Amino acid sequence: MEIITFDQLPKAVSELLEKVSKIEDILNHDQQGESKDDSLFSIKQASAFLNLSISTIYGKVCRREIPVSKQGKKLYFNKSELLEWIRAGRKSTLAEIADSVKLGNSRRGQRR
Repeated sequence: MEIITFDQLPKAVSELLEKVSKIEDILNHDQQGESKDDSLFSIKQASAFLNLSISTIYGKVCRREIPVSKQGKKLYFNKSELLEWIRAGRKSTLAEIADSVKLGNSRRGQRR
């Protein structure tokens, strides 16, 4: 890293501002890409995406276990809703369960 003199300071600050602006643009572009992923899947596409058989998906739809939109006789699955549904089904690790038990016990002791 080179030493910046007082005369070089405005140029260095300008370069830093440009780099920060580029980083912000990249981050904003990535966030917009994730939030705009509202593509619709047919049941075949959802089956391939979830790696489940079509009959399994029909069963989950019947039991209202999976997010779905229905237009007439067609079923449509929103990709972002499916991803959210998958994430919601995450199992807690033993460490997370132990932490929640400890937290629950400490709260229970405070009430008395």
